[in-house]
Amino acid sequence: MKISRRLNSIPMSGIRKMFDLATPDSINLGLGEPDLAPPKAAIDGMCEAAHNGLNKYGPTAGIMPLRDAIAKHYSKYAPIDGQNVMVTPSGSSALLEITQTLIDPGDEVLVPSPGFVIYGPHAELAEGKAVYYKLTDKEFQPDIDDIQSKITDKTTMIVINNPCNPTGGTLDKESFKTLCDIAEDKDITILSDEVYDSFVYEGEHISFLSQLDKAIVVGGFSKMMAVTGWRLGFLMANDDVMEDLIKMQYHVCASPNMPAMYGVLNALPTIDDYLVKARETFRKRRDLIVKRINEIDGMEIIPPKGAFYAFPSFDYDISSNDFAMELIKNGLICTPGSAFGPFGEGHLRFSYAADESKIDKGMDILASTAKKISKQ
Repeated sequence: MKISRRLNSIPMSGIRKMFDLATPDSINLGLGEPDLAPPKAAIDGMCEAAHNGLNKYGPTAGIMPLRDAIAKHYSKYAPIDGQNVMVTPSGSSALLEITQTLIDPGDEVLVPSPGFVIYGPHAELAEGKAVYYKLTDKEFQPDIDDIQSKITDKTTMIVINNPCNPTGGTLDKESFKTLCDIAEDKDITILSDEVYDSFVYEGEHISFLSQLDKAIVVGGFSKMMAVTGWRLGFLMANDDVMEDLIKMQYHVCASPNMPAMYGVLNALPTIDDYLVKARETFRKRRDLIVKRINEIDGMEIIPPKGAFYAFPSFDYDISSNDFAMELIKNGLICTPGSAFGPFGEGHLRFSYAADESKIDKGMDILASTAKKISKQ
């Protein structure tokens, strides 16, 4: 059976490769999946909807009460109407639908590296070209000079991830303003992936929601409510593109998961209290993993300000892929920095969405493995 050139050109995710090689008893710090229980209101709302027969197709853009509730929740960043929200079958689907809607063959998409593994492939699947831009060392801000040097007359989109997976970096006001100016001057669309906006530990989240004349913002409930298996996200966009995005979603999935939408709708009004506790849990885990990593000779990390990933650098004569493979042999799953694009080398990604005991055990393995590698 013939496989399309588009798909054949896309490698398998480096994250998934690590899981395939691991043993069942490994310490898993590789997956960004919160181990917290979802809000009870979400579970109750979904079950009630299913029991009441709300299991049929729904509107392609999602049920209007949820679209309105999302708009109300995110009005803390900028005024928005429910008509400018589309519920999607995961944040990843939203990202794919946006690129399929806006990218033509030959268009160039500026993609962060290190950055989430699907940005580049999504550009390529739309028959565009992914052009990777650097993040600054340690603070992981978009490297503005590098971005400007890579803009051509074919550049149509810049992807921003804030807070960032895998680095945990958060966008500062200066970078935000400069990116907005670039988008305005060059007529470039900003695709802002903000699925980790609920998890900012220092400062405030800076959203592109106030810039919908030149940006589309993606969010999700998988991380916010610890319901990764529900596969439910959303995007927020201006009227001039929303109908096209809805048309694309119809051809992708017809409509999002009906019971899950009602579960999220039931939980959203009280989600802030849940998130206060969740952030405190992740902040403690962040402080633990940062402390443990910085105690290892040859490794360094500045405390990440958002998300729940640690992305330390290392100073050993070994590739990140080989380092990760050694850790897997010793019972620790992580992700090599090289999985996150050409500028991710020299780092490893650890998720601290796992509990403290797993983090401690994982860091014990990291410390012993790093000690052996440093002596080679």
